[in-house]
Amino acid sequence: MDLLNQTVVIVPLIFLAALLFSSVGHGGASGYLAVMALLAVAPASMRPAALVLNVLVASIALYKFYKAGAFSWQLFLPLVAASIPFAFLGGKMTLPTQVYKSVLGAVLLYAAFTLLRDSNKVFVANPVAIKKPVLLGLGAGLGFLSGLTGIGGGVFLSPILLFFRWAETKVVSGVAAGFILANSIAGLIGVMQKSPKLPDGLIYWAFAAVAGGLIGAEYGSKRLANPAIKKLLAVVLVITAVKMMIDGLHH
Repeated sequence: MDLLNQTVVIVPLIFLAALLFSSVGHGGASGYLAVMALLAVAPASMRPAALVLNVLVASIALYKFYKAGAFSWQLFLPLVAASIPFAFLGGKMTLPTQVYKSVLGAVLLYAAFTLLRDSNKVFVANPVAIKKPVLLGLGAGLGFLSGLTGIGGGVFLSPILLFFRWAETKVVSGVAAGFILANSIAGLIGVMQKSPKLPDGLIYWAFAAVAGGLIGAEYGSKRLANPAIKKLLAVVLVITAVKMMIDGLHH
């Protein structure tokens, strides 16, 4: 597929992914990676491109959710203190194409599972005190995975925070947006030190992501995300995860 045709197809899909993911406080990297995988973008370009788009959309989501009062410094600070150096470390590492596709497929499949599982649930905060060592360990592990795969870590962080009821749903979205932004910047810095190949049409994808992020984050910060949105995202991620894992086996 030539650059023009690829751009015409990818731009609206990037817009849609940014709109849907930002409505739940995510930067959308798993969605962008899904789009790029389905349209056969070179694996070497996928991770840096996803991180760039993630930085843009997560910045918007963080601003919108923070402005709406949906944020917790108590949760955020220990998580990012540990995640940033590990995201940078993960970004500096490069997996073989076959392994990368298999790992990314598994990550997307897990993300789809959590979206489906929690799509109809409304969570309230648990008054039990949160232990900082637990948050530090969680941040370190998710930060490394974020830099290694090109996701922001929100698809893992959100369900964990919700499962333990450490914050209500909308606050979790705000914390996830900040966590994703910090990890994406750190991971991108690590990736950039490896002379990454950025897709030629990235500038157009960026405009689409910003437009979708503005609409989605505005909606999500004002009301709880529609369960149908989460189910739609899950279906897209399952399809892509299966494709990535099959490609990894046959590479």
